[in-house]
Amino acid sequence: MTYVESMTGLGRQKGFGSALRAVVYGNDKEDLNAFVLPVAVATGIDGRIAVADMGRRCVHLYIPASERYLRLSGGGRDRIASPVAVIFDPELTLYLSDSSGKVFAFDKDGLPLFTLRNAGPTPLRRPTGLAYSPDRKLLYVVDTLANSVYAFGRNGEFAFAFGERGVEPGQFNFPTHIFRSSGGELFVTDSLNFRVAIFDETGRPRGVFGRHGDGSGDMAMPKGLAVDNDGVIYVVDSMFDNVQLFNRQGEFLLTLGGRGTDFGEFWLPSGMFIGGKGELYVCDTYNRRVQVFRIAGGYEGETP
Repeated sequence: MTYVESMTGLGRQKGFGSALRAVVYGNDKEDLNAFVLPVAVATGIDGRIAVADMGRRCVHLYIPASERYLRLSGGGRDRIASPVAVIFDPELTLYLSDSSGKVFAFDKDGLPLFTLRNAGPTPLRRPTGLAYSPDRKLLYVVDTLANSVYAFGRNGEFAFAFGERGVEPGQFNFPTHIFRSSGGELFVTDSLNFRVAIFDETGRPRGVFGRHGDGSGDMAMPKGLAVDNDGVIYVVDSMFDNVQLFNRQGEFLLTLGGRGTDFGEFWLPSGMFIGGKGELYVCDTYNRRVQVFRIAGGYEGETP
């Protein structure tokens, strides 16, 4: 794992050179668009990047093809209150979950498309994690208080749900984050069961791993997670201020980071994402930045 850079904001456009520096390094201390509490990050197929910022109640969106920075706050009276997750679909629609009870959809230019408030007849209670399946054209929304995952079509039509409160496979205890792997599996942070739950895209359980504790490979406050093309699973733990790596069988491989403010260190990290070129983005929330790492292959063969 190689450290690449830190982003403290996406900046305002000031000409290509200074805009790029702001995007990568956030050098402008007076920039009102610098991150305050970045909690989620995602990239699109054209290289665009979105960062959900709870501190500013917005999404920072940077589109490199047109060198544009957009700050999304909602549309009309439908304002963003508590942004917690972002994801793009292949058409560059941006979905944002707002834990106050809504999921927003924006088009590729950042214009509002629609807002979800219900999963069929059921109101969204606390929507959190988001994932998108390009194969099934489904948006998956974790509802933490409902202990469920809801699936929606591209236009917001409700498709199905899975999960309920409990400790058995297929059940949750306040789930938060979700990630779809390139192999088509859904990985869910089952936070208060202190584990990662794995499902196929229909919601059928495929396995779980994890246990509560304070040792290597244990989980205390698991949050964001991601899976690389080798099947290595990355899990943020905010209590440990690190990222732990596991293989597909749930065996602990190694740890990235620890408490601190230096490069490669974290302070209450939360969401994460793996981009199309293998970049690992970690929201280092209380350090007010997003750290970027380059993934090296071969971890799946390592042992603790």
